[in-house]
Amino acid sequence: MVAVETETRSATGVEMEAITAVTAGLLTLYDMLKAQYRGLIVDDVHLVEKTGGKTGDYVFRDFRTEA
Repeated sequence: MVAVETETRSATGVEMEAITAVTAGLLTLYDMLKAQYRGLIVDDVHLVEKTGGKTGDYVFRDFRTEA
């Protein structure tokens, strides 16, 4: 698992920066491991939690696993 935490005092959110950082980290791991593990899959990159901002708070709920 790769996780990133960001914080800002600006009026704009930093969700895209956090998602970009996670993706860059995953791509770096992929590049380092691809020779040994050719079937690597990079998936399920998502925002876990957000507080404040114009749209308010958000907590990820995985609707794929709910009945």
